[in-house]
Parts: sequence; structure tokens; C-alpha cells
Amino acid sequence: MRRPLSLVLLVSFVAFSPNVTLGQEWSRFRGPNGAGQSDCTTIPTSFTAEDLLWKVGLPGVGNSSPVTWGDRLFLLSGDPDSGARHVLCLNTHDGRQLWQRDYPATTHRIHLQNTLASSTPVADSQHVYCAWATPEEFTMVALTHDGKEAWRASLGPFASAHGFATSPIVYEDLVIVTNDQDGDSSLIALDSRSGKIRWQVPRKVRPEQNASYAAPCILEQVGKPDQLIVCGWSHGISSLDPTSGTVHWELPVFERRPVGSPILVDGLILGNCGEGSGNNDVVAVRPPTADDPQPKQVYKIGKTSAPYVPTLIAKGSLVFLWGDKGVVSCIDAPTGKVHWRERVGGNFYGSPVRAGDSVFCVSVEGDVVALAAEATYKLLGRSPLGETCRTTPAIAAGRMFVRTESHLVAVGKP
Repeated sequence: MRRPLSLVLLVSFVAFSPNVTLGQEWSRFRGPNGAGQSDCTTIPTSFTAEDLLWKVGLPGVGNSSPVTWGDRLFLLSGDPDSGARHVLCLNTHDGRQLWQRDYPATTHRIHLQNTLASSTPVADSQHVYCAWATPEEFTMVALTHDGKEAWRASLGPFASAHGFATSPIVYEDLVIVTNDQDGDSSLIALDSRSGKIRWQVPRKVRPEQNASYAAPCILEQVGKPDQLIVCGWSHGISSLDPTSGTVHWELPVFERRPVGSPILVDGLILGNCGEGSGNNDVVAVRPPTADDPQPKQVYKIGKTSAPYVPTLIAKGSLVFLWGDKGVVSCIDAPTGKVHWRERVGGNFYGSPVRAGDSVFCVSVEGDVVALAAEATYKLLGRSPLGETCRTTPAIAAGRMFVRTESHLVAVGKP
């Protein structure tokens, strides 16, 4: 009996859901499941300083992006002189600071483009969880939404000449964080209520640089348990049981460091890797299926179109590759075919996000560049913020929040 087309399309979508509920809390790096997607239509593609809803100054500096829960916005900052970390909570409506918690720490060597606060927090209904590290100590802290410390965990030393930049995620009652570094490496899951380690999986370490900074995501497939998808230099793309850390499969597809995080599109896992010289790759992997029990690399896109630091962004079957040096490409997710490739100008270390039919990314020079999320190139706007920016915007409650070097701004729905 022939199934109705609408049913077939629904089953196909659910069978490889990117676990994105558009319009919900923007509670982790790049929002729901790290996809960077929102159905919001109230973000202007071009604006001036007069159009900002509010702009507030921040202590210290950081590449940490904002996250939201309800009317609260959480952010991590660092003092480059003293090494102190600051956890901030602001009201999303007017930018008013609700509380600040300060944690003394030490300064240490990091990459010139890195900061002492480059990890984006993650929030759930009870807590906000923040991570930072010195060579001596990898620290996780859980605070209530009112700013009271619930627990603090020390996860050992952290070794990397580039410094720390990993962002944790929440899965059910676990806080999961990658710990791929130049020293002893692992994946770690902590109990969100107590901070106790529930599982810890050792990871291989390359003889030279090994630190990777991609944030994991969750793969949902009908009839299968959820899978934790992790990108790392030593292991490539890995699938694990998020409740136990048991490894399902691995495919060593990366020749260089993953900094951008994986996304899920049209039954594929897309990840990117690279190096400062611009020798970058985007890799598409098909996870095991009933017909083929082994993961397979479907295609690879080389340095002419691939980003190193920015994470990819999708709309339907279109994937946008926003290059570090301001070259943006649009590809077809199933095949890797390039629809267009254009230079928008500027340098980019933050990742793009999509609001409705528009893709936004903020340049190091402080320009919010907006492109049409279409198979034909269209520049929609370029809005200067007037300050250096290496962060990824957050979108919630009809607004886009952008953290610059010293300020946080809001634009969108009044």
C-alpha cells in the first residue's frame, strides 16, 4: 500500500532530527543542539547604533557567547591582568545586571586570538554551568539562576599552548564536556545536581598538538537510542551513548584540529577542521544505517571553501560555510555541490546563526553581516558595532544578543 507523500516526508524528517525546537531557550553555544537556528523574523538585517534596544558595558574581555533562560542572560568574562573570571547575569529586556560572581584565577599563555573566557556557558531550568581552565586546573562551576554556587568541580590540569575554549552541553541530568587537550584527555559527564563525575572516557592524545574545541551535539534517530556526537583531532567523529559514555563508532576523518562544532543535516554529520594557514576541510559523514552498519565519509570540501574556526549553518538542505577570511559558500548538503561562493570581506572567528531566512555573522572588525539563506547569493546588510568581536550571537525572545570585546548589545523586537 503506497503511503501518502506527507507521511513519508514526516517519517524522513523524524528519522534524522537535528534535535532543534525553534523558538525555545538559547541555552548553549549556538542554541538548541548547537544548530544555530531560530525561526525568529524580528531581527533587522541592517541597523545602526540608534536601532539598538540596549548596550551595556562588561567587565574584562572574552570570546564567550551569551546564553539565555527565560528573561535571564548568562555570560562569562575574564580579566586579562589578574586572571579572574566573572560570571554575569543580565536581564534580557533592558540589559540590567542582576548579579556578578567573581572567581580569582591566574593568567597564563594563550593564543593571541583567545581569551581567558572563551567557553560559552550552558543553562537548564536549575543552573548555569561555566567552564574555564588554567594549566593547573580545569574548573566547572554550577550557579543557580540567582547566582548562588551549587557546586564546583576540579577536573585536573589542562595543557594547551592555545589555551582553553571548550563549551559544555546539558543532556538530561548530565553536564557533558570534552577534554581533548595536549595532556591526558577524556570526555566527562557530571551530575547536573551535584557535580559528581558520572562517567569519564579516556581519549587518545596525538604526540604533538591535540587540543580540540568543538562542542558536542545529540543525534536522534527513530528506533535508536540518542547518540552523543563528538569531533576531535585524534578520534575524528565519534558516536557515544550520552548516558554511559560507551563508544558506538568512530571515523578518523580529520587531518587537522576541529574548532567548529558538528551540525546535523539531511541524514549527515558535517564537521570542519583546519589550521591558521587556511588549510581547512569540511567533512560529511553518514552514520550507520540498517542497510550499511558502518559510518561512511560521503564527501570532503577543501580549503577554498572550508572554514577553520566558524561552525557551519544550515537552512533545509542548504549549508553555509562561513570562512575565516570572509569567503562564504553555499553548498547542497546531500552532495556537497557548491551553489555559490562569494567574498563578503572581513575576518571571522565567531560562528554564523540563522534567524528565519537570514544568516548573520559578526566579523572581528565588528560588522554584523547578513546574507539571504538562499541558493542564490544576496547580501542583505552590514551593520557596524564599532568594536572588535570574536563571538557568536544568541537569539531569543525576538532579539539577537551580540557580545563585543567590551559590551553586550541587543537588537530586534522592542
